[in-house]
Amino acid sequence: MSTGPGDTPHAEGRARRFRLPRPPRLPFRLPAWTATLTWKAAVFIAVMCCALAALLGVLVHVAVTNQTVGQARDRALTRLDDATKQYEAGGRLGPGVGIDPPGLPRRLRDLAVSGERGTMVGDHDERPTVWAAGPADGGRAIAVQVDYAQGARTIDGLDRAIVGSSVLAIGATLLVGAFAVTRVTRRLHQTARVARRISAGDLDARVGDPRTHDDGRHQDEVATVAGALDTMASSLQGKLLSEQRFTADVAHELRTPLTGLHAAAELLPPGRPTELVRDRVATLRTLTEDLLEISRLDSRNERVDLDAVLLAPLAERVVRASGAEVEVRVVRDIVAETDGRRLERVLGNLVGNALKHGAPPVSLTVDGPVITVRDHGPGFPAYLIEHGPQRFRTEGTTKGHGLGLTIALGQAEVLGARLVFSNAGAGAGPDGGAVAVLTLPGGVASGGVGDVG
Repeated sequence: MSTGPGDTPHAEGRARRFRLPRPPRLPFRLPAWTATLTWKAAVFIAVMCCALAALLGVLVHVAVTNQTVGQARDRALTRLDDATKQYEAGGRLGPGVGIDPPGLPRRLRDLAVSGERGTMVGDHDERPTVWAAGPADGGRAIAVQVDYAQGARTIDGLDRAIVGSSVLAIGATLLVGAFAVTRVTRRLHQTARVARRISAGDLDARVGDPRTHDDGRHQDEVATVAGALDTMASSLQGKLLSEQRFTADVAHELRTPLTGLHAAAELLPPGRPTELVRDRVATLRTLTEDLLEISRLDSRNERVDLDAVLLAPLAERVVRASGAEVEVRVVRDIVAETDGRRLERVLGNLVGNALKHGAPPVSLTVDGPVITVRDHGPGFPAYLIEHGPQRFRTEGTTKGHGLGLTIALGQAEVLGARLVFSNAGAGAGPDGGAVAVLTLPGGVASGGVGDVG
């Protein structure tokens, strides 16, 4: 290993002292389209075709070259035999024959002087030549040169034909392979689109691959996956519809006896037991109405009644209806095309959840089409942030979260709005609490920045 002045430990230490830190290298990432199955299949086909073409080309090239060179060597050795006989008989040497001729490769001459005969392919006067040499008297070599230009041109033409045919074969194979793979990937993309539609709630979506309906037709793996997805969607749809009908039927059946129970409770004499009965009956009636509302939302038959709604006054009505101290902040008021009744339902449930499960202060902020409800309690549980509200989830307590957030999320979907749950910080306190952000599809600016207590 060579060394220099900068390689000594002392000099290297000085260099490190003034060296600026290098920025971290970002890992190289391929473009997103390279992750597709079509691209991977095309690369695989191209690599395999190139490897096969190279292997066949090399084999053909070697075989033809050996044959051509072998024939040229045989001709050269035959001429060498004739020239040796003429030289020994004292005759005149023919053209292309000489004793130690100029241009004779040194290695071949040394071989001939040692008493052996041999051949070698080389160049003489910039032309391909096959040399054949043998021993002569006086430590000299008799050599014959045979023109090899025709054989070299034959091999060059063969190489060009191999390359051209390989390129055409690879191109044709790529086209055919891409067509075949694209047909498969198109069916896979359709299956993935249907799966996403089912995940979004469209339980009527089906792949409908014709191969799954023809018993006499063999099914490939894609058709098997499509058929399994359709079967799963049908089974899931049947179970959900059964649960929805059960929920709706139970709620409807409970309404009649609850109405009579409520009327009977109103006839009871005043007292603490009567208050408890009326409170429980009211709670049961609210739960029944919530179940009916959820069953309607699950059926996805709800229709919105759009109207021009000014958001700041609507937020103030929601706060007044809650009967609690909630701060209303208006950063930017707008007129939104939405269903005011459903929007009040969503905001009322969010505010009610914050008052019941959070901690004061509770605020409702209107900033254009974005409405935020925040409290300063322990925040939403992790499962709710990750998977959304779950019906009757208790999280180890008897209070649970009820159905309010589930209804709020369902009504927001009917409005075409986006409802996101998150936490402002770790635990309760001035920087913590639960945050629910409702984003409406759009609106028209109305102006004003202010606070309403």
